[in-house]
This record gives sequence, structure tokens and C-alpha cells, in this order.
Amino acid sequence: MTSATKVPADPRPRIVAEGGAQLLAGGRCRRCGHALVRVFPRCPRCRGEIEPASFGPEGEIWSFTVIHIPPGPGADAPYALAYVDLDDGPRVLVRTDPEAPLQVGARARLGALSDAGDPTAEVIR
Repeated sequence: MTSATKVPADPRPRIVAEGGAQLLAGGRCRRCGHALVRVFPRCPRCRGEIEPASFGPEGEIWSFTVIHIPPGPGADAPYALAYVDLDDGPRVLVRTDPEAPLQVGARARLGALSDAGDPTAEVIR
């Protein structure tokens, strides 16, 4: 007898192209308006129904770090991670250029997924 191996769902946020822009695919509560990176059957705040929504493409950098240790064999370092508060939605963790002028409060725009499948953003001002 063989057991089926379940492959866990990719926990990274989904970025989709809509109207020439890269947007975060998520959900919004119909009752309280809470924005979610993940779509759940019910809102974790008020238990209201969740409807699919997309957010972005721009937001403000809330926090960032530059990491100088490669995440694994064959990976590049340094690389930068930033939390971006999207203007109309949730906060999302993205990779960004470590040479960019990163600072809290800087504006960033979502980009396409990296070759490794990670969400990216570029600093725009």
C-alpha cells in the first residue's frame, strides 16, 4: 500500500498582471472591509464573507533589511526584503534591489515574481 504525499500550498503571496500592472491577489471582507493576502472562507476579524480582490500596485515601505548570507546553495547575496503597506490593501513581504535607496516611508511598486517565485517590488521615490 502506498500513501499519497500531499504537496503543501505555496505560502507566498500571489502576484497577478492586470491592466499592465502587477497586483497582489487576495481577498476583502464584505462586512468590515479587512484586506487579506490569503483568501479564507470567513474574515478572521468579524467572520464576514470574503470576496476575491486585488491590491496595489503601489505602497509605502514599512520596514526593510539587507541580507548578506545566501538563502541556499547557488543563491545570490546580498538581497533585500521589504514590507510594503499597499495603498488599498494589506502589508506584503517582497524582495527588492539591495542597491536601491531603501528607507522607511519610501514608495514602492509591485513587480513580477522573481525567478524563484518570490514577490518583488521596486523603489520608485
